[in-house]
Amino acid sequence: MPERATTPWLGGIGLTVTGILFALAAVASTAFEIKQDHFVASKSQFLVAAVVCVVAVVGAFRLPNRSAARTTGWVPNPWLVGAATMIAGSIFLVVPNVWGWLAVGLYVLMDLMLIAAVSALSNRAGWNGQHRLALAGGAALAYAWHAFLEHPAVGNGGTSFRIGNAVFAAALIVLLVIAARRTASQSNTSHAIVMNS
Repeated sequence: MPERATTPWLGGIGLTVTGILFALAAVASTAFEIKQDHFVASKSQFLVAAVVCVVAVVGAFRLPNRSAARTTGWVPNPWLVGAATMIAGSIFLVVPNVWGWLAVGLYVLMDLMLIAAVSALSNRAGWNGQHRLALAGGAALAYAWHAFLEHPAVGNGGTSFRIGNAVFAAALIVLLVIAARRTASQSNTSHAIVMNS
């Protein structure tokens, strides 16, 4: 619901359960990948990855709250935000793994650029729920189109694979349209309240 978009949905118990489920899913996913590809990272790689994850999670909860006062300045159209996110997500998905550290460098550079842009723009007065939806929607659409190129983790693909991709992509688009309408309605209501106060 748009009116709850900026408030926490989970309390302490919910976050704990989510954390446990995430950890179990990570273990299961890792076991599946090892069985499929027979690749196992070194202990130092596992350790560095774990440290980075912990630092990122702790850092996210330690970030200071932004002041209620928002700055003025240009804010892009939500369509432009969604397009930029979809392009960035697509680049992430199509960069070949064989590029090695060059691929890693591109990922890091792109992530830092997006973080900087969103951090600056999201604190401006014109940024609203439509922009937040565009960020998520653009990223989801990148995965939706790329799914048609990706070899499935289970099975050999084929017609049923393409049909499944089409069904999920269509469902995503329907959900995004519904969410966009509700978010636009909420944004218009909030704007009217501000203008009348």
